[in-house]
Amino acid sequence: MGIQRIESVTYGVDALDVCVRFFEDFGLALVDRTGERASFRTLAGQTLHLDTVPDPSLPEPLEALPTLREVVWGVDTAEELDALVAAVAVDRAVTTTPDGTHHTVDETGFGLGLALARPRELPAPEVRRPNVSGSVRRWNEPLGPVGRVRPLRMCHVALNIPKAGRERAVAFYTERLGFRPTDIVEPMGTFMQCEGDDDQHNFLLCHRPDRAGVNHVSYEVPGFDDVVEGGNHMIAQGWTEARRLGRHTIGSNVFRFIHAPCGGRVEYAADMDRVDDSYETRVHATTPPHHIWTLRGSRDTPGNPAS
Repeated sequence: MGIQRIESVTYGVDALDVCVRFFEDFGLALVDRTGERASFRTLAGQTLHLDTVPDPSLPEPLEALPTLREVVWGVDTAEELDALVAAVAVDRAVTTTPDGTHHTVDETGFGLGLALARPRELPAPEVRRPNVSGSVRRWNEPLGPVGRVRPLRMCHVALNIPKAGRERAVAFYTERLGFRPTDIVEPMGTFMQCEGDDDQHNFLLCHRPDRAGVNHVSYEVPGFDDVVEGGNHMIAQGWTEARRLGRHTIGSNVFRFIHAPCGGRVEYAADMDRVDDSYETRVHATTPPHHIWTLRGSRDTPGNPAS
């Protein structure tokens, strides 16, 4: 099956205390902290690393710190891992650290790692059953607040790349690492799915900004209420929302973005499309709308007396 999921991400940061507080507020579990580094874990067992003194095995950052330094992808078997490492080592150096992670760079220069996946079984999420006339699913059960939102897993990463060489950048992932394009948006970027997952996309290479850097890392939560309440909590803690609550066109997931002090943004996401091998790659000559809807109010309507 090859690559199963995002295994870890590493950021180079300059304000460790601020970044630690951000991800604690976001709902991740702090598992290790020193004066120079901190690590967090999702419920699925993926790790997020914050380094003020990045490991020398990492390549130079492609934009000023703070930013994302490396994405490590988890592979299902040792045999598949060896095959993928051999595929990327054809024309670039690969180093291996004592934990068994193989480190290299992709065509743009982003840090790329390959390691055995170490998934944790997810606890059964408390998914809220909706009620609608003709299809009542919740009897004698009033709803309360979700409370503290705990992301289930990292579900996708989006990286910005230069327009020049974008076809080569995508081909590296599809031809060597087994990613499958699910939606190709010719003016903007390519959405891809790794072999072992059924999310509509796990990875996006976005060339619309024509520069290299982190765009966002997305975290799945159980449902719509978690997206809303998670974002509300972050705002209450003083963090800044990057986009209003909405639902994407590509992927269909409900989203809420928060500016992250480690670079780029993080996203609460729920209810993404799931696709199997019968899903045919869609090619878009023009960029679809970013969202099906976003939250609006009367103050957003020009000429409205409340504006």
